[in-house]
Amino acid sequence: MDRANDLKTIVAATDFSKSADGAIDWAAELAAAHRAKLVVVHAFLPPVPAVAAPEFVPLPPGAIEADRERARRELDERVAKLAARGLEATGEVHAGMPADVLVDVIETHAANLVVAGTRGLTGVRRVFLGSKAAQLVRRSPCPVLTVHPDQAGRHRPVRSILVPTDYSDDAQLAVEEAARLLGPTGPQARIHLLHVYRLHPEVVYPWTPPHVAFRSSELVAEAMKHLEVLAEPLRKQGFAVDLHVHEGFPPDVIDETARALDVDLIAMGTHGRAGVSRLVLGSVAERVLPGAPCPVLTVHRTAD
Repeated sequence: MDRANDLKTIVAATDFSKSADGAIDWAAELAAAHRAKLVVVHAFLPPVPAVAAPEFVPLPPGAIEADRERARRELDERVAKLAARGLEATGEVHAGMPADVLVDVIETHAANLVVAGTRGLTGVRRVFLGSKAAQLVRRSPCPVLTVHPDQAGRHRPVRSILVPTDYSDDAQLAVEEAARLLGPTGPQARIHLLHVYRLHPEVVYPWTPPHVAFRSSELVAEAMKHLEVLAEPLRKQGFAVDLHVHEGFPPDVIDETARALDVDLIAMGTHGRAGVSRLVLGSVAERVLPGAPCPVLTVHRTAD
């Protein structure tokens, strides 16, 4: 993999909110590091026509075009600032549902990454990821980097990434994407591989506490073997790789580990192995995203 040149086109979504501006900041940082093209996209929903909803007062002629022009002016201001930083940046305004528009733009430009804020203009913090961002995470044909509003202006070169893994194909893709993002940063690049396991009561019953401790040590040893297999090719590529195995509730452990290590990003797959006592990334990802201490990169396989 030619990591330094592999990330060629980045799409940044904006609704002109603080959260979206933070996403643009992070997209710009990555575009500069990888010398990638940056496409900033705004999607707006045309008002419902009076024919379809007669209870609404009809809009004056040209209202939709006026909204489009206002959006265009705001977008042009942001693109001009990016261009002033020496970035190859363009802006696009499209009518339609945000997720639909972004998927179309991603496919049109064959984008390698899309960056979006986790909250929009309402500013409401949800227990789970907001609906628009969640739709994008599930539907995007390329990896999605989600950014919180309080992470605006805190962007920095990406040198360390935490990758939770359950050894699934999607988790492996997250490892590969982490390597791609870290590629241009040189010897400072570090990947933290994390496996989280849980001991359920039915696993240890009716054994005594010493057996519980023995079972835990077995799981840790097994996990370390799997992580070493993942780490070997990364180390051959020049990355420093640290291995971490912890017991607990996966979203909490991921959050605590990210804070303790002060990583720049978390990269994780959105689907994992179902029905086993390992990290099931499909549900875990959506619980990690809203409260993560840093941006989160989500990756999943696309249909062939």
